Amino acid sequence: MTMGVQDLTLSMVLIVAVGVFLASFMDAIAGGGGIISVPTYLLAGLPMHVALGTNKLSAGLGSLASTGRYIKSGYVDWKLGVPSIVLALVGSHFGTKLQLMIDEVYLQYLLLVVLPVVAFVVLRQRQLPEQRGDIEPKKQMAIACAASLVVGAYDGFYGPGTGTFLILLLTAAAHMPVTEANGVSKAINLATNISALVVFLINGKIIFAVGLVAGLFSIAGNWLGSSFFKKGGSKAVKPIMICVLVIFFVKILSEVIG
Repeated sequence: MTMGVQDLTLSMVLIVAVGVFLASFMDAIAGGGGIISVPTYLLAGLPMHVALGTNKLSAGLGSLASTGRYIKSGYVDWKLGVPSIVLALVGSHFGTKLQLMIDEVYLQYLLLVVLPVVAFVVLRQRQLPEQRGDIEPKKQMAIACAASLVVGAYDGFYGPGTGTFLILLLTAAAHMPVTEANGVSKAINLATNISALVVFLINGKIIFAVGLVAGLFSIAGNWLGSSFFKKGGSKAVKPIMICVLVIFFVKILSEVIG
């Protein structure tokens, strides 16, 4: 049975609005907003694929706001960003199509192994880099593009934690400063959200009444979060990233056990 606007209640919309605002604020600083927003949609009573599709609508609107602020602040390296966006779009497109065909539980089992490893790597770093590392431009480009393709596919297939994974890979492997890594990841995330949104739209998996209202709260959360980051919140990226990974691990574990 397909859920429609007639099935919505005020409490469902309020739950989504509050959850999406908090998720967007966190996402603007360290990524991972989907870890909160997707379960919020499910808590409100939306079916899984509809929740993922509607979340792409609100997340896309919020990403547009935060990406604009990062571009204005000069945090997006377009030489790396443009090819990374293209490959992320390719990955997101095929990842979304795959997600509509198979059970996501297979990815959840993989994440239970990957997330502790990622958290360990983040904890070993004393601080995320503020300056560009010593790396050849061609090598940096190759790493950034490969990371964008893989994470883009993940974003289309599942989504939560995409920004966090991108920031971590771009800083740790591509040796980008955290400001530019955050800026490029926001531009990539916006592009993959749009790509996935088109696929969900074609398949009728979006409730616009909820997504547009949530989108307004997503814009507000992203705007405030990017302002916090610009005023010195980059130092908060690592602790927030660890919180994101822990919450994500607990969420996945509870879903698998359940």
